[in-house]
Amino acid sequence: MTAFGFHASHEQIHPARLLEAVIHAERAGFDAAMCSDHFSPWSERQGQSGFAWSWLGAALQATNLSFGVVNAPGQRYHPAIIAQAIGTLGAMYPGRFWAALGTGEAANEHITGEVWPRKDVRSARLRECVDVIRALLAGEEVSHDGLVTVDRAKLWTRPEEPPALVGAAVSVATARWCAEWADGLITVNAPVEHLRRMIDAYRDAGGRGPLHLQVHVSWAPEQAEAEAIAYDQWRSNVFAPPVCWDLETPEHFDVASADVPMSTVAETVNVSADLGRHIGWLEEYVALGFDQIALHHVGQEQRAFIDTFGAEVLPKLRSAA
Repeated sequence: MTAFGFHASHEQIHPARLLEAVIHAERAGFDAAMCSDHFSPWSERQGQSGFAWSWLGAALQATNLSFGVVNAPGQRYHPAIIAQAIGTLGAMYPGRFWAALGTGEAANEHITGEVWPRKDVRSARLRECVDVIRALLAGEEVSHDGLVTVDRAKLWTRPEEPPALVGAAVSVATARWCAEWADGLITVNAPVEHLRRMIDAYRDAGGRGPLHLQVHVSWAPEQAEAEAIAYDQWRSNVFAPPVCWDLETPEHFDVASADVPMSTVAETVNVSADLGRHIGWLEEYVALGFDQIALHHVGQEQRAFIDTFGAEVLPKLRSAA
């Protein structure tokens, strides 16, 4: 049966409030959780960006949920440090943590002052990072000279079973490539046919493990309010690659999104005051075979969404399944 999770958006919500929200989500009936890992928000209106790894320790301690995080090793993060972070959380909370790895965005990575590489170089760098992280989690001493450099690194605190390393993808080609190395696949909501092609490409290439989906939703009791929330908070997030990969600051995203129409936002966010529509959208994703669906309400206030979806949406999805 599909697990329904709560997505914790560090770009939008103060970490203390986000911790309160995920505790409330567990009490309201959500099965799991995941979070973003950003240095900067996508818009000055979002206005936050807490450090995900500090927060994950608190969230895992405060709940009994499983957690995942979407991370981009290789530039802002050295892969040995990410291996250590994964290993420590895995050792402290066995079986409750997974990490999705992707090639990242300039908005977070430019802070190091290093050149933001081409996409093909970023992919090759990520592949090296995956090998380094896996070897460290297996207890090996690692030295590596390539797009990343590692000198005699060894993890002294490791879990008995390494947490899953999930591949993050938004394209069919990347989903197929992730099958080479990933323990699962994660993507974001998109037209059903596109999601089906991604799943097929991943599985046909030998991809194993669970399928994760992050779904952006905007709900409020009135349609105009649901639209206003989505437009205020998420219109800076509607750009397809390579634009979303290569813009560098919240100001850049705000300028680029100044004239985005609401109709474009609605192509990225499932916006409706009608809970039946949300149930219908989610049932389509369930039918594709996703093992876990993380719901991201794009508003900054989470309690009403958590209460309403916990009481009226999740039970209907489970009974239908």
